[in-house]
Amino acid sequence: MPRAVIFAGPSLAAADAAGRIDVERLPPIKRGDLDALLARPERPAAIGIIDGVFLQVPSISPKEVLRAVDAGVTVFGSSSMGALRAAECVRYGVIGVGRIFEEYRSGRIDADDEVAMVYDPVDFSAMSEPMINMRFAIEAALAAGAATPAIADRFLAIAKRLYFPQRTTKAVLQALSAEVAETELARLRQFLATSAPDTKREDALLLLAAMQAHLERA
Repeated sequence: MPRAVIFAGPSLAAADAAGRIDVERLPPIKRGDLDALLARPERPAAIGIIDGVFLQVPSISPKEVLRAVDAGVTVFGSSSMGALRAAECVRYGVIGVGRIFEEYRSGRIDADDEVAMVYDPVDFSAMSEPMINMRFAIEAALAAGAATPAIADRFLAIAKRLYFPQRTTKAVLQALSAEVAETELARLRQFLATSAPDTKREDALLLLAAMQAHLERA
């Protein structure tokens, strides 16, 4: 049985995790899932929380995360629900990983909807895009000269105004096209289609690497 368990969905494709670490992959975490792991005859040595549910069923609570820590399990968090809970529980021993975790820990962002998205419940394919990914994509576009500060500000303002299930790059660009000429949007549109970072995925891969390093030291 793998010594590590991760809870992952749209932030980390199964193929991305394959071969990186001997890990049991479970669906996005919900309330009760950590307690169920602790009730196993053989507990995992490490648990990585990446994705979790927000609306469908009760979300994992900080208290449940801390029960796992108190039981001697090393808990990592990144990307989405994991970043949220790690920021709340880092002082108690949870290990936060990645840029999104750092944004929550610093207080630069604090809203749950920054990482919220909707996805297919069968294959976990994304059906919307998280606000936090859009923020890092626009930051990268600015650095690459693919957007002006004014257009970047409007893009983020429009995106934040959308309810998270309707939040997609296509929807934001369509709304923005009513204010900005296509000639001005062309570079940003191309950058977002071909070069934008997927920060949730990048942070999830960092979590796998951190878990692997931890298990090798243990």
